[in-house]
This record gives sequence, C-alpha cells and structure tokens, in this order.
Amino acid sequence: MKKIFIALVTIGILSSSSPVKEKETESNTDKWESIFDGETLNGWHRFNRKGIAPIWTAKDGVLTFDPALRPKGDYIHDIVSDKIYKSFQLSIEWNIAEGGNSGIFWAVQEGESHNKPYSTGPEIQVLDNERHPDAKANPNYHQAGALYDMVQPTKDVCKPAGEWNHIILTIDHNKNEGSVKLNGTKIVEFPLSGTEWDSMVSNSKFNDDCNFKRFGKMKAGKIGLQDHGDKVSFRNIKIRKL
Repeated sequence: MKKIFIALVTIGILSSSSPVKEKETESNTDKWESIFDGETLNGWHRFNRKGIAPIWTAKDGVLTFDPALRPKGDYIHDIVSDKIYKSFQLSIEWNIAEGGNSGIFWAVQEGESHNKPYSTGPEIQVLDNERHPDAKANPNYHQAGALYDMVQPTKDVCKPAGEWNHIILTIDHNKNEGSVKLNGTKIVEFPLSGTEWDSMVSNSKFNDDCNFKRFGKMKAGKIGLQDHGDKVSFRNIKIRKL
C-alpha cells in the first residue's frame, strides 16, 4: 500500500506541473512588444536625423503623417524605429487617405551613404487601390500589400481609403521566408536571400548598384514608415521576435 500511495503522489505531482511548463513555453513564444505607445513618438526618430518634426503626430492611439503640417522647404520625413530587428513578425494597422501612397520598410540602415529608407530597406506597399494609378498596372507590383516592385499580391483584399487595414509582415531569416498577410489573408510570399531573391532584385528598380548596392542585403535593421507626401495613419504597431 505504501508503494502504491507514493506512486500515486508522484504521478499527481508530474501531471499538475506539466501544464505550467506548457503555459510558460506558450507565453514566451507569443510575446508581442508594442513599438508605438499610442500617445508619444518615443521609440521612433526621423530617418538619418534626431527627433521628429510635428508633421507626425500621436494622439488617441493613432500615429498620423499629415503633409499639411510639413515645415516649409523641408521635404524628407520618413521615420524609423530606434531598435533594430532581425527575424520577427510585425503587426500593424494602416489607414490611407483617398488617392494616397505610403509604405512600411524593414531592414533599414542609416548613414551618410543612404539618403532614403528604401536605399536599403525593402517595402510593403500602402496604397489606395481604388484611386491611385499604381494599383492599375499589370503585373501589379505596387498594389497594397505588395513587396514593392518585386512581388504582387495574389488577390486584392484591401479595404477602401479611410478604413483600417491590418498587415502581419513575417520576416524569418531562420527559414529564409517572408510573407504578408493583409486583413487575414496571406497574399504575398518571398525568400529573403539566395538566387530567387537576387533575381527579383535584378528585375526591379533596385538593380542599380550605384544607388542600391546594399538594398535587401542586411538581415538586421530598423522598421520604417514612409513620407510619400500623402496623409496616412498607423495604429496598434507591435512586433515579436522569431
């Protein structure tokens, strides 16, 4: 009886402890980090500069770029994250003005030899598909959700200008896989390096070694949001490392 009692106690301890371990593992792999606090521009700065001009505002959980607030004679206001990321998932909602154009970058490098985020960082297109002429081309490498100028979406699931769209961008260098899920539908998949990636770059506007010699070649870099001259808003910006 004594042996049976000890065995039952041991089994009880093991069974009661295993769900705790499973829960800890789950929370560690599902940890999202907010990179926009909803009220300030902390964690972001103007590309290749310090601080951010008031053309970008943070209010009530929304980050907005408004060209009407542009300082006179000052034309470059792309912003990038303070932190550097390598393999990750980025979850972000965007809302573009009618006829508007913007973009989301990753792997952005700063420095004197880089005059724009897209000098080094690939872009996921943000666009008003109904009104902007870039959405009408075929093949369409500039439609909302596209890997800009390289991979077109498999379908148009974009909501109209003035409504919120949700993107999950996955960049996984461990598997050499990138993808875009727009409003719950995966619409773009691509490798991050290798012969197929090199071929996509060579067939795009980024094949100029003079201006884009480091384009898409760096695994780690900053997240960027574009000043394309049109009003655009972002919210619920969060990231988790892979």
